Amino acid sequence: METARVLVAADKFKGSLTAVQVAERVTAGLRRIAPEVPVETLPVADGGDGTVAAAVAAGFERREARVTGPLGDPVTAAYALRDTTAVVEMAEASGLQHLPEGVFAPLTATTYGSGELLLAALEAGARTIVFGVGGSATTDGGAGMLAALGARFLDADGKPVGPGGGGLADLASADLSGLDPRLTGVDLILASDVDNPLTGPKGAPEVYGRQKGATEEDIAVLDAALAHYASVLGPDHARLPGAGAAGGIGYGALVALGARFRPGIEVMLDVLGFAPALARATLVITGEGSLDEQTLHGKAPAGVAAAARAAGIEVVAVCGRLALPPEALGRAGIRRAYALTELEPDPAVCMAEAGPLLERAAESIARDFLR
Repeated sequence: METARVLVAADKFKGSLTAVQVAERVTAGLRRIAPEVPVETLPVADGGDGTVAAAVAAGFERREARVTGPLGDPVTAAYALRDTTAVVEMAEASGLQHLPEGVFAPLTATTYGSGELLLAALEAGARTIVFGVGGSATTDGGAGMLAALGARFLDADGKPVGPGGGGLADLASADLSGLDPRLTGVDLILASDVDNPLTGPKGAPEVYGRQKGATEEDIAVLDAALAHYASVLGPDHARLPGAGAAGGIGYGALVALGARFRPGIEVMLDVLGFAPALARATLVITGEGSLDEQTLHGKAPAGVAAAARAAGIEVVAVCGRLALPPEALGRAGIRRAYALTELEPDPAVCMAEAGPLLERAAESIARDFLR
């Protein structure tokens, strides 16, 4: 019989455990039941928040920069660097985590700091930049990011338009000639788990505006402002997959920076060295906080399971809550899922005690698959 080897490649449990902590807890549970089985961990992310942490766990160096937060205040943002490859996470600079509790700025929040973070990666010598976009507090079409990189967005009086998506309603002209020339020598990969266009019923304001505090009126204003912005910069790119990612920052990267869009989990599996780790494994454990319909559309566990299934390697999943029937899991390449709510039905307790519960779930996996 083949010697068992486990690869733990799970995403974070949002609000409870980081991807690194998930890997540690699963490993601890497995070792209690099957101490002789080698376990390799590779925390994963799909381009959203947690992407830099996953890169650092895989051996990248963590770097920090002081940049402009979404409300205009300075924040400290991290990126990851290995050789000439950088992993930049827009949420580190322009994410919802930088908003005070209950404070939103749907019309004025800016991605300027994301541009500054890209500049920091350029300064550090990056020639390939994986730009993970998700978890944004912004809906400015990436205009703030481009302004930080040297673009100018002017109103009819020749003055810079105001920050955020709301300010783009006043846009009369855009000058991209001042963009940092180093950008032309960089392979910029737009890594996202969403493929929405910029505007319209599936666009950034309509689909994601409410979680950033936008009212119905704000959404209409932002949709019109972004459509106007795209008419000035180039309407064709607005319809491309990923243009609507992270409040339209995808559009800014595609239209002005020559970025190419790839599903975030695919890019991250490449960058993190998943293929060689997978080749060493006989069982893969993946997962995230909630295994649901969204998981099947480009989230990390689906990407991990697809790659493992292609290699003929069995996959099981761990999660906080499970909202997928067994047949949907099977189609995704997941043999079985272990939900923490099966061990503790109270969601609040489940979130608070996620670590110990996850160890117990991992013990069950060891009994079921390693014994």
